[in-house]
Amino acid sequence: MARTLRIAVAQSTVPQDPTDRESLRTAGREIRALMGEAARVGARLVQFTEGALTYPSKHVMTARPGGHHVLADWSRAAWEVLREEAEAIARCAGTLGLWTVFGSIHPLTEPNRPHNSLYVVSDRGRLVARYDKRFLSHTEVSFLYSPGRDPLVVQVDGLRFGFALCIEARFPELFAEYERLDVDCVLLSVMADDASMAHLAQSYGTLYNYWVGYCVPAQYSATAPAGIVAPGGRWLTRAPGRGRPALAVADIDLDSQDPDIDAALRYARPWRRSARSGLYEGRIPVGDLRSETRTAF
Repeated sequence: MARTLRIAVAQSTVPQDPTDRESLRTAGREIRALMGEAARVGARLVQFTEGALTYPSKHVMTARPGGHHVLADWSRAAWEVLREEAEAIARCAGTLGLWTVFGSIHPLTEPNRPHNSLYVVSDRGRLVARYDKRFLSHTEVSFLYSPGRDPLVVQVDGLRFGFALCIEARFPELFAEYERLDVDCVLLSVMADDASMAHLAQSYGTLYNYWVGYCVPAQYSATAPAGIVAPGGRWLTRAPGRGRPALAVADIDLDSQDPDIDAALRYARPWRRSARSGLYEGRIPVGDLRSETRTAF
């Protein structure tokens, strides 16, 4: 079973109007072009950002005069175009032999609102899983989306991947959950012009000693470009922060000889698991102590 897998994290240009058919088709073409680039550099998996096909702006879908918001009218979205582009991306993944993860809105039966989702397409061009964003912003949960319920772990060439979306970076319990689920990498896809999100991605690589794919849209890359964090928290690679489509590419190597990664995988991660699993039970002093006052010397 493979112990190394090359991933590419893609900065694509994300449209924010799901009613604009041409912008959705343009986004699909750009995604497929970046998939081709990822395949040419030997990637087995490519990650795209939240809403790669469309991330509907609240100003398009819910805003009304006077600064008020109303429930989004999802009948306005070009659902047939979104489906056609998603299917074209899946066919491209099968042609390239490339696992592909990309964000879009996912329709539910009325009167339910759609999910904000990540689609996972296999290297055979089949939709094999979908991650539905579980923690939403106030606007998202009030006017736009239905929340998801469950974590998602997908195995690719023997390596285990977890998934998270944007504001979920601010909920560390999700990333602790993926550590308990024994993932090798979490793919964090973000639609935010916010450098602190990149700092959080690094923090989770430091705290939980797995790889983190951090993905942002091209239009926000000048603030904090896409990249890949190694176990231990070091950036392995970053895409150019020039506001244009690009890739960041690195290998996930479970047998890495890099001293930082080796220490994180071989020592830090197992030790922290041991510390959390009851290592200290029976080791805390009890009985007649020399001093009962914690502030005494």
